[in-house]
Amino acid sequence: MNHTTASRRTALGAAALATTLLGLMAQAPTASAHGTVIAPQTRNYGCLQRWGSSEPNEAQDPMCYRTYHENPNAITAWKAVYANNTGDNYQQVIPNGQICSAGGQGETNYGALDRPGPWITTSIGSDFTVDLYDEARHGADWLEIYVTKQGFDPTTQLIGWNNLDQVKKTGRYPYQAHYTTDVSTTGYSGRHVVVTVWKASHMDQKYFLCSDVDFG
Repeated sequence: MNHTTASRRTALGAAALATTLLGLMAQAPTASAHGTVIAPQTRNYGCLQRWGSSEPNEAQDPMCYRTYHENPNAITAWKAVYANNTGDNYQQVIPNGQICSAGGQGETNYGALDRPGPWITTSIGSDFTVDLYDEARHGADWLEIYVTKQGFDPTTQLIGWNNLDQVKKTGRYPYQAHYTTDVSTTGYSGRHVVVTVWKASHMDQKYFLCSDVDFG
């Protein structure tokens, strides 16, 4: 084998290896992107869908307007409302009144998402589906779904753990883009907040995702 042929084969082999590695990297879950509940829409994901990165109209969407002016990153960084290393007793770590911001432990200041007020709601029935979009495909050890108690007013009150009823806990999901679960409830009417806690599988990372709803 002459030197030119050997060099060509070496180059082809390196190119094939690089292609294989790139393919494996594309299939593996990444740590640089995360996810949120897209149905019913979370507070900041709803702002993003309605307004993108533009200033929301104050009259039409006062809570998104307020969030934008307090910290626009709370809208554009919609995928990272999480807290790390909370352990099994995460309710002891995430304070009352800071559930929708993951206790301030995410990648930006999500404090505006905790604010009571007239957040735009999604209309749902007593039976509804939660769809969590995981861009990073971290996998889920479980989802826990809560609904604010009947009589709680999210337009005037901060959400505490004692204001929530747990209505569903799922099992494990593999690495995939969507984790969906059907939820059946009774006794709820009017405005509520659905709180979804997602335990990602790649590490002790839990997401705290608040969706404003109106039970018809």
